[in-house]
Amino acid sequence: MRLLSLILVLGLLGCADETISGYADPNATYRLVEIDNAPFKPRATIAFREEGRASGAAPCNMWSATQSVPYPWFELGPIAATRRACPDLDAEAKFFDALGQMTLVEVQGPVLILTNDDGREMVFEAE
Repeated sequence: MRLLSLILVLGLLGCADETISGYADPNATYRLVEIDNAPFKPRATIAFREEGRASGAAPCNMWSATQSVPYPWFELGPIAATRRACPDLDAEAKFFDALGQMTLVEVQGPVLILTNDDGREMVFEAE
């Protein structure tokens, strides 16, 4: 009986969310404030409401993608986005391009930072 209890406890411990959604505030929406040390004025967001998923708003469209690598790594699966046109489509392309290149994530309280080995960086702040 003790062995069965130990196996169940270890099994439950092994089910912890090791992706960024297990570390970031699940109720927070993080707004992009900077790409590569340059201010980003249009509204773009990212959130981690459920395990293995990222979603948010780009300057023109809503988006979502899988994100299942363990923290601190970051890798989005294919991004699904709505297809609405707006005057900020160039900013949206810049957002999605940078987002797709990010490979590491760090959460520092209300700040979320995405980076890659090439020195690129996206800084988000919780709204």
